[in-house]
Amino acid sequence: MSSGDSRRIEAVVVGASAGGVDALITLLGNLPAHWWLPTTVVIHLPEGHESRLAEVFRHRLPFPVQEAEDKAPVAPGTLYFAPPGYHLSIERDRTFSLSCEPPVLFSRPAIDVLMASAADAYGPTLVGVLLTGANEDGAAGLLRIHEAGGLTVVQDPAEALVPTMPRAAIAAHAPDFVLPLRDIRALLLQLDSAHAH
Repeated sequence: MSSGDSRRIEAVVVGASAGGVDALITLLGNLPAHWWLPTTVVIHLPEGHESRLAEVFRHRLPFPVQEAEDKAPVAPGTLYFAPPGYHLSIERDRTFSLSCEPPVLFSRPAIDVLMASAADAYGPTLVGVLLTGANEDGAAGLLRIHEAGGLTVVQDPAEALVPTMPRAAIAAHAPDFVLPLRDIRALLLQLDSAHAH
């Protein structure tokens, strides 16, 4: 994993759709208490439904888990979920922004919106991770992260419950890593541990 070794990473953004909750539990469940990297997740959810994602993950992690709030700063050592019905962006001053702009690829929140804004905010210090899903949301966002010099990681389509989203991302650009969830987790732990030194 040499291209991950020397990199200083400041944030992680993750996108998923169909099959995403189980994939996220494998990827992020039981991360260590000293986890440093602020991690922000968009999972496609039906509008009008309350999201229980933060609640589900709060029981599995020893650090703060919450829904992202408008104007709140992106804090280290925290897992954030996009609230349903809003696009979630990260501004250049590293605060969250919620908006009700029209859906992108039928999705609000859209993975592309989060990833593209985070690429502008963090540039080469960002990791973008795209997991299982049934549409092409995230392919353009991951490309933006790549163009900004960030690290791009895609779940191996052979392992994904629904491979449409990973395949679309791989078709848009050659990601830095195409890995099964277990290896993505190991990579994130390795990148996070760089902050301990």
